[in-house]
Amino acid sequence: MDLKKQNIDNLTSLWQVINQRASTYVIENVFDYGIINYSDWPNRLWFKKTPEQTHLDLAKKIISSSSTKITIPYWEINGNDYYLLLENNGFVKVLEQVGMYTDLSKSDFKPSEINLNKVKDERTALLWESSFQKAFNYKIDHKLLLNSYDQVDYLIAYDNTSPVGTALMYHTGNQIVGIHSMGIIPEMRRKGYAEKMMHSMLSEAVKKGYSYATLQASEMGKNLYLKLGFEEQFLMRNYTLPKHA
Repeated sequence: MDLKKQNIDNLTSLWQVINQRASTYVIENVFDYGIINYSDWPNRLWFKKTPEQTHLDLAKKIISSSSTKITIPYWEINGNDYYLLLENNGFVKVLEQVGMYTDLSKSDFKPSEINLNKVKDERTALLWESSFQKAFNYKIDHKLLLNSYDQVDYLIAYDNTSPVGTALMYHTGNQIVGIHSMGIIPEMRRKGYAEKMMHSMLSEAVKKGYSYATLQASEMGKNLYLKLGFEEQFLMRNYTLPKHA
């Protein structure tokens, strides 16, 4: 199994599902994209194979004509070298992440006292939206959750009755579960909640029979995942196009 490809496929499939449910998913020859003007996420344009200049020209036209910020991810894996083409076309790197995975059969995850409640209605979708916005300082509109919670597990983490953070879990096939959007709200940070959330989510993934967990870590979060037994796979660079480009 190509676990690098499985990691990327989990992420792009998640974007695809969200955009399909919002009726904003567009398929081109070399790239796919979705623009949701009432949400800060996903709003991605991603290449399915190495682009040529004509493909970049079309991507730039789409991005330039939109008032919504659109991000292009670039995965630094064997055979990919088009980041120079992106940069030569005026795209600017705004964020780096690290693709990571863990073999769930080789780890011992125990559920913590943190309760993970799934979004299941408008009230919980609104709570997830507000908690996520506190944690990340950008918005995932609750309407996207209501459109997709039958296929994506949007989780609100509680310590007793207090919300402490958010996450979402999304599986592709019967072996891969991706962990995304995991964040702790500011007043609850530095209390060990992120590690407790991960233990609870990963123990649940083991219970459901998944073989591998994947994620994309920020530099700040990477050490936690290494501590939990995740391994680094690839560098992921995220690019945007400044308005003047």
